[in-house]
Amino acid sequence: MIKKLGILALIVCLFLVILSPSLVQAQGELTILDSSVEVEFPSRLNFSLSAQSEVNITDIRLHYVIDQLSHAQVTSEVYVEFAPATTVEASWTWDMRRTGGLPPGSSLEYWWTVEDAKRDRAETAPVRVQFDDTRYPWRSLTEGEVTIYWYWGDESFAQELMTTAQEALVRLAEDTGAYLEKPIKAYIYASSRDLQGSLIYPQEWTGGVAFTRHGIIAIGIAPNNLDWGKRAMTHELTHLVIHQMIFNPYNDLPNWLDEGLAMYNEGVLSPQQAAFLNKAIAEGSLISVRSLSSPFSAYAEEAILAYTQSYSLVEFLINNYGSDKMLELLNTFRQGSSYDGALEKVCGFDMDGLDALWRDYITGQYQPTVAKKVIYPALKEMVTTSEEIIYHS
Repeated sequence: MIKKLGILALIVCLFLVILSPSLVQAQGELTILDSSVEVEFPSRLNFSLSAQSEVNITDIRLHYVIDQLSHAQVTSEVYVEFAPATTVEASWTWDMRRTGGLPPGSSLEYWWTVEDAKRDRAETAPVRVQFDDTRYPWRSLTEGEVTIYWYWGDESFAQELMTTAQEALVRLAEDTGAYLEKPIKAYIYASSRDLQGSLIYPQEWTGGVAFTRHGIIAIGIAPNNLDWGKRAMTHELTHLVIHQMIFNPYNDLPNWLDEGLAMYNEGVLSPQQAAFLNKAIAEGSLISVRSLSSPFSAYAEEAILAYTQSYSLVEFLINNYGSDKMLELLNTFRQGSSYDGALEKVCGFDMDGLDALWRDYITGQYQPTVAKKVIYPALKEMVTTSEEIIYHS
C-alpha cells in the first residue's frame, strides 16, 4: 500500500510540474525557427530568419565577422527592418556591388540576435559560410603552405604553377628575407574573362588579383599563356608574403615598393616592359617616386610605366644596399613607419633623395637612343595585350 501511494505521489508531482507556470512560460519563450544564407557569387549573400514569441518580436540583428587579417576582431552588425509581430520572417541582402566584393574561397561567420517586447532575447550559434565560386569544377593541389585551385588542364598544369610558386618563395626569401607566415590559396581561372567574372567592377586589363588580407590570389591564365601565368603567380604570391610580413595598424607600403618587389621577384623586365622605361627616359617623362607611392593610374600605358619604374626602384635598392637592408626596410615598415621615415632610418635619404639617386642609376642602366628604334611596335603590342603585364592588388 505504501508503495502504491508513493507511485501515486510521484505521478501527481510530475503532473504539477508539467502544468507549472515556469514551464508554460518556457514553452512560450522567444524561439528562432529557422536561419539560412544563400550565396550568389560574386555579388550577393542573402540571409534569412524566422522566429516566434508569445509577444511581438521587436528587434532583429544580423552579425558577421569576415575571416581576414585584422588587428582586432571586427563584428559588423545589421539592423534588419521588419513589421513587429509574434511570428516574423526577416531577410537582409549583402549587395557587394555597393560595398565591394569578397574573393573566391573567402569565408565568414554569422549569427542572429532577436528580442521581443518582454526583453526576452535569443541568439543563434555562429555559422561559417564559404564564399565559393561554384560556376567551375575546381580541383586542388597543396604543397607546404600553398594550395592551388584550378579547373582547366591536367595536374601537370597545376604542378608547373606550384613549382613556380615554391621557387618564388625561395627567391623572395633570399632577396628580402620575407617568408610566408600563413597558408595561402591561389584560384587559377582559365582566362582573364573568367577571372573578371569573379570580381565586382574589374578593370578591363586586370589579369591577376592579390587579396592580401584574405591570403587569396586569383589569376586568369589562358591555356596558351602559361609562361605569363608563371610570372603572374610569382607576382601575386609576392604581394601576399610581403603584406603578411609588414601587416600593422598604422601604415602600409608605398605602392612602388609593394609592386616593385612583386615585379622584381618575377625576374628581369621583358623587352616590352624595358621599352616603356626607355621611352620615358628618352622623353623625360618618368614618374616621381612620391607619385608612385599612391595607387597607380587606371590608364594602361601609365600603369605599365608605373610598374616598370617600381621594378627599377627595387632593383636599385637591392643592387646598391643589399638584401639585408631590404629586410630592415620591410621590418621598419612593419613598425608603422612613414614612407620618408623608413627610408631615412634604413638608407639615409627620403623619397626625394631616392628619386634623385635612382634617376642617376637608371640613366646608366638603360639606353634611350636604342629604345627609340623599337619602342612604338613594342608599345602597340603591350597596350593591346595589357593583361600580360598589369595586375591588381
